[in-house]
Amino acid sequence: MSKTVFKAVIGKNFGDEGKGLATDFLCLSGAKNLVVRANGGAQSGHTVETGTKRFVFHELSSGSFRHADTYWASTYHPDLYKLAEEVEEFKAVSGFVPRIFASKDAGITTILDVILNMIFETNRGAGRHGSCGMGIYETELREQAGYKITVGDVIKFGEDELAEHLFDIREYYSKKRLKEEKLTHDLIAEQLELLSDDNIVINYAKTVCNNIKLVEAVDYEAELFKMYDQVIFENGQGLLLDSECKRFYPNVTGSRTGLVNIALILNSVGERLDEVLYVSRSYVTRHGAGKLPCEFEASKIPGLITDVTNQPNEWQGKLRFAPHESVSEFVGAVSEDLLSVPARPKVSLLLTHLNETDGRVIFDGFEMTPEALKADEQIGKVFDNVYLSHDRFAENIKRG
Repeated sequence: MSKTVFKAVIGKNFGDEGKGLATDFLCLSGAKNLVVRANGGAQSGHTVETGTKRFVFHELSSGSFRHADTYWASTYHPDLYKLAEEVEEFKAVSGFVPRIFASKDAGITTILDVILNMIFETNRGAGRHGSCGMGIYETELREQAGYKITVGDVIKFGEDELAEHLFDIREYYSKKRLKEEKLTHDLIAEQLELLSDDNIVINYAKTVCNNIKLVEAVDYEAELFKMYDQVIFENGQGLLLDSECKRFYPNVTGSRTGLVNIALILNSVGERLDEVLYVSRSYVTRHGAGKLPCEFEASKIPGLITDVTNQPNEWQGKLRFAPHESVSEFVGAVSEDLLSVPARPKVSLLLTHLNETDGRVIFDGFEMTPEALKADEQIGKVFDNVYLSHDRFAENIKRG
């Protein structure tokens, strides 16, 4: 069997760049593909359209229409409660269910994390951090405090023991966590009741222990990776939402959105990344609170199409828009992210939504054609390849 090729899909901005499209594109070759989710959790909403089918992927990989299998790495936070719903919805659209593998060390997001997330965001009122309300950041904090529950634990415990562990976490961690923030908002009363409801915990444990049957636990990643021609890491969010991105703190996610986790995983199995594909719209979007440099009205984008996936919601509000700040900014976060890998891979750029901007990339005060962008000295130093997308379909992506 030939050597496995390792690739990564990374959002260049604040998310919503087209990572689902990019992953689908990399799975077009017909190779046997495994797509790895290595950061975040079910908050991701990666849309793939094939012409006759459309699906928004949360925990399944965006290569699923191409029969790619899904793997949750130890750095991913699966939401086992929501999994069955996504699997059934995908099966109704596609007619099949892809295989789902998971590291036994992957820490799950629990109902307690979700409720705490909702309580704290509601309590912040106008000062919300922009969380999507799915509990990812709370999962990270709970694990750092020593209360991690893994996929392996769920398999071992059974529903009664899992419920008991959750009751202990609620008593010894969640209550302490509540005291850390000053709860002043009247609207959190109902959510506080949910947190204290034993039946919610019991029903959650029962559902999770049933849904774990959809997942195949993995002891050795190296052996799993060798089964495939191509392993693609599909990251969630974007580089500017990385948990260590000080420029936009505290309005960032709780996970590492770039190459950090990927480099750790590959190093542990003695492999190196072959190619990274950074994805960017021809303009910038941000869904949720926080600074958005050069923000402008949607009317500035001449052919803007309604984003069906990113509709206004209670937790993140409406999608916001901006031009790219400058060419230097365009390459800056990417250059910094590449420092995370020990050996430089091939670096590619996928520009999406070009059909909305008359085929141009919008910067603050000027525009550039993809050809001009590719010819720019700063761009040329960072990117080896540029791919262009003028619609929603992976088959139509062209090399620039």
